[in-house]
Amino acid sequence: MVKRVFLSRFSGFFKALGPGIIFAGTSIGVSHIVHSTRAGAIYGFTLLGLVVLINILKYPFFEFGPRYVTATQENLLLGYKRLGNWAFNLYLLLAFATMFPIQASVTMVSTGLLVNLLGWAYPPVYLAAIILLVCAVVLIIGKYPLFDKTMKLMMVVLAVSTISAFAMAIESRRGHSVAMCGQFVWDLPGISFLVVLMGWMPSTIDISVWHSFWSCERIKQTKYVPTMKETLCDFHFGYWLTMIMAVFFLGLGALVMFKSGEVFSNSAVTFTGQVISLYTKALGQWSFPVIATAATVTMFSTSLSCFDAYTRIVREASVIIFPQTKDKADTIYLIWMIVLAVVSTLIIGKFINQLKTFVDFATTLSFLAAPVFAYINYRTVTSEHMPVTARPGKILRILSWIGIIFLSFFGVLYLISKIFL
Repeated sequence: MVKRVFLSRFSGFFKALGPGIIFAGTSIGVSHIVHSTRAGAIYGFTLLGLVVLINILKYPFFEFGPRYVTATQENLLLGYKRLGNWAFNLYLLLAFATMFPIQASVTMVSTGLLVNLLGWAYPPVYLAAIILLVCAVVLIIGKYPLFDKTMKLMMVVLAVSTISAFAMAIESRRGHSVAMCGQFVWDLPGISFLVVLMGWMPSTIDISVWHSFWSCERIKQTKYVPTMKETLCDFHFGYWLTMIMAVFFLGLGALVMFKSGEVFSNSAVTFTGQVISLYTKALGQWSFPVIATAATVTMFSTSLSCFDAYTRIVREASVIIFPQTKDKADTIYLIWMIVLAVVSTLIIGKFINQLKTFVDFATTLSFLAAPVFAYINYRTVTSEHMPVTARPGKILRILSWIGIIFLSFFGVLYLISKIFL
């Protein structure tokens, strides 16, 4: 009897497992490969505490997505609509303002990595278009099941390669007594970098809506409605994995590049080549193909998940606003896929040699919008439409308000610094 109960619970967990890993695959991208690595290279381990802190303070707002789905059996975007048109419309406004820069940013990094891996001799924008085309094919042919399996495989590859590289980097520093912490200066460049680092750490808060989409799809795929405990186990696995990986990437930047005199390039191709060199310096030149492949596939998974999520937003929003379009939902999904791919490719063609500048713009925009998304998420899971038993407890509510205040404070500080410094 005990064995049967154990197997039943084990089976339930595996049926729920998936959306959390997709979340990790989406999050472990630009925020980790670009920003965490830069933080380590510039400041050593000085900003390690901030990376951990921002993950903790943003935790409630990401957790509210799967919590809402499990409690109501509907996605978070519909929850915004139930909260009020103000929340629904504001989310769509902010989503449309950020989707093209974000999709272009993650695909730009994917392109740079793939150029280095393949030795691509043609204009990088052509390769960006191919990446987006492959994303479209995967989503159209394989749909959610193939998407889910692909993301799980990529997370295993990335985790093993990153942990190995970090361990070897530590070993290479054995016996060195040089201080690994740099001085942070509270001037405009310093504050701007903090905002950039926190903007996508571990990801943008609006990804909680994406997570709710994937949770709904997982339920459809398995025909199993997980318990709240099973849902949160899946979420915790993916969420805390993203924080651990951020620490590893920051550590690689600190151990290999801090005080090395090497400066990151603004070109996507050159920058990503420098990132790959972090691994090869720690593991040896023999590891280049393995590491380059792992990093490329990781960023491809981020491009893929963003591509899926933004087209889902348009499709779901269209059905909510115009219920008569429900039968045409798949057509809307395909049309927006084309629009997103074309616009993103045009942006990449324009900014491929200004990676840091463009990515910093996108992450700053996301950070300034973060308190708004955070507040909307909090209001949604504490509203009358949320079952009382599934609403967040006192500790989670307190942490939510601390997070909202923290994000708002730094947003205001950044804007004041831009004006007066």
